[in-house]
Amino acid sequence: MRRLSIILLLIAGGLFSQAQEHTHHLQAGSNKQQQEPVVSMSPARTKVIRPVRPAKTIHYDLYVKDTLVSYGKKIKRAIAVNGQIPMPTLEFNEGDTAEIVVHNLLKESTSLHWHGVFLPNKEDGVPFLTQKPIGPGTTYTYRFPIIQHGTHWYHSHSGLQEQIGMYGNFIMHKRSDDKTFRSGIDDLPTVPLMISEWTDLNPDNVNRMLHNASDWFAIRKGATQSYAEAVRSGHFKTKITNEWKRMLAMDVSDVYYDKILLNGQNLAELKTVDGTPLKAGDKVRLRIANGGASSYFWLRYGGGKMVVVASDGNDVEPVEVDRLIIAVSETYDVVVTIPEDKKAFELMATTEDRTQSASYFIGNGVRQPVGPMPRLKYFEGMKMMNGMMKMNGDLDDMGMEMSLNQMDMNVVMYPEITGPDLVTLNYSMLKSPYKTSLPKQAPVKELKFTLTGSMNRYVWSMDNRILSESDKIPVKKGEVLRITLHNNSMMRHPMHLHGFDFRLLNQHGDNSPLKNIIDIMPMETDTIEFLANEEGDWFFHCHILYHMMSGMNRVMAVGDYDNPELPDKAKAYKKLQQESDMVHLSAQNDFASNGNDGEAMLMKARWSLGTEWRLGYSNMHGFETETHLGRYIGKMQWLMPFIGFDYRYRKMGMDEHEKNLFGQVNKKDTRRALSLGVMYTLPMLVNFQAEVYHDGITRLSLMREDIPVSKRLRAGFMVNTDMEYMADLRYILTRNIGIRTHYDSDMGFGVGLSLNY
Repeated sequence: MRRLSIILLLIAGGLFSQAQEHTHHLQAGSNKQQQEPVVSMSPARTKVIRPVRPAKTIHYDLYVKDTLVSYGKKIKRAIAVNGQIPMPTLEFNEGDTAEIVVHNLLKESTSLHWHGVFLPNKEDGVPFLTQKPIGPGTTYTYRFPIIQHGTHWYHSHSGLQEQIGMYGNFIMHKRSDDKTFRSGIDDLPTVPLMISEWTDLNPDNVNRMLHNASDWFAIRKGATQSYAEAVRSGHFKTKITNEWKRMLAMDVSDVYYDKILLNGQNLAELKTVDGTPLKAGDKVRLRIANGGASSYFWLRYGGGKMVVVASDGNDVEPVEVDRLIIAVSETYDVVVTIPEDKKAFELMATTEDRTQSASYFIGNGVRQPVGPMPRLKYFEGMKMMNGMMKMNGDLDDMGMEMSLNQMDMNVVMYPEITGPDLVTLNYSMLKSPYKTSLPKQAPVKELKFTLTGSMNRYVWSMDNRILSESDKIPVKKGEVLRITLHNNSMMRHPMHLHGFDFRLLNQHGDNSPLKNIIDIMPMETDTIEFLANEEGDWFFHCHILYHMMSGMNRVMAVGDYDNPELPDKAKAYKKLQQESDMVHLSAQNDFASNGNDGEAMLMKARWSLGTEWRLGYSNMHGFETETHLGRYIGKMQWLMPFIGFDYRYRKMGMDEHEKNLFGQVNKKDTRRALSLGVMYTLPMLVNFQAEVYHDGITRLSLMREDIPVSKRLRAGFMVNTDMEYMADLRYILTRNIGIRTHYDSDMGFGVGLSLNY
């Protein structure tokens, strides 16, 4: 009997222990690869405010594995976690402890960053900055206390994995005794909603194409803005002015995507809440996160106004809007109302370039579409940018003080009616319901950054320096860091701070909103501030994935933090810096009736190694190749000094010779020469090149490739003082194939197939 009593006591003790240390497991799905992963929609929940209870450890197992999907037109590789895309929604109550075990079943390393979450620096999930990469076939445990609430998300911070599936919602619920509890808002049923994009291209290839200034994405989007299109629309002068100022075509985003997804689906619906059909008057709180790699999204709701109640996990005073644009990695909590019975109202997420969208129908009955957004008027945008751009590449604010998204310069491209009748959210509308002011006695460290970049070469920087050219920024623990950001580029930049929320200073003073993302539009200047009270190395970067990987980032080193995960922090930081200065390859070759010519180039942010070749099918045309190693100088990178090597073979005969415009003569069949030179981009995007060889021969040349004649027709030319010249036309069939015809002074007329990579 006594033995039985002891056993019962042990069992009771074990149950009590489990109540104190609760674990919630998400088991891995099947190891079998799926062509379409199981997409698990997060259900609506009516009981959001959790009762007061002892803190618990919430445990998740996340199994990271390759899979195959067919979101677009092809079956392509993706990364699924627990067999699903997006990754599982992770939910906690404030006061819990998160214990998340990552099982890396990939053949490459990975990591997870907890976006917007306050935690010890070693748990932040940035390889070579806060931890070592999680190697293939290994397991890694993240463990940190939940000391906040709100809508956040998590994603891979390794390479470009975020683009192919590694993103998910991270929700931290308020406790029922939280003093910030708002009746009628925090007790509404909620639905986590993850917006993302899908491309059928390998993201590494997307990154390479962006650095090679490929206009394939513009062709797919119908945004080429060629000369033929300019003439038809009455904007020939606009196009000439644009290229005179050495600008490429106007665009509002970088990449064309094949599909937009909401919780892993292009079209989804919400009909019930915990099994009860939605009816007129019901309200639903949508916890929306933009998990896209590079896309901003317009959000519109067909059932009337949307009420914004939180941003980046932080409460704001409710504000009614007709639409809002959610920046890359931003989150908004939005309350929508079902206005009528027997109808379902569309929430539509549309890419900023308005090429793709995804829909979420809320309610029961006949679907009520919100309607597509009209096509952008690109030449109106080009005309606007012409007025803003100086000849040196800087933006001229023309005396306007722009901030907080209050003046959308892109409005000139919107065909729809805008103004007071169409309320669009901006940051001046956001007000915290409680004071956010920082300690007045804390010392203040002020920093200023100008966001810079070269669209032509796709190099994105801060103060014209990429991460590999920048040391960590030392910050004393306990300082208030006040950062002023000015955008001197033609692109929007969503700047994200790891580890902290910052005050976004607006007209609300002590009640300025708290955020961890700030979207800065071209020509805008904004100021943020935060108390640096947590030691560690914290990333600060543009959250457009391809901008971050191109160098637009810095590291704030708060205090003298000894990271147990990285015993040699200096060596690790050098590896992190390498990510912003990767090598990119481009190559092109024409197989023509008169010969073979092409080029290949290896590029980094500042350096270029390129070689060109020409092979005539007749002996008299011979073979020649030129190789140049150069370094780009200046913010816009229009100037490139270089060293070169020139090899030529031409069967010239006894009395034949080559003679240039300077009277310099070459009588040899074979010529090998070293050179020094410089290339400079002139107005109209014409490259001027001056080159002096070791034997005294000088050559000057003018050249331009890819003149946009029409949507798919490109022209080019070259002329130099060696009395050589070339003109060509190329029709683009696919991303890698074109038909080209050209006349070359050495090789004559030819037509053939052009292949590029």
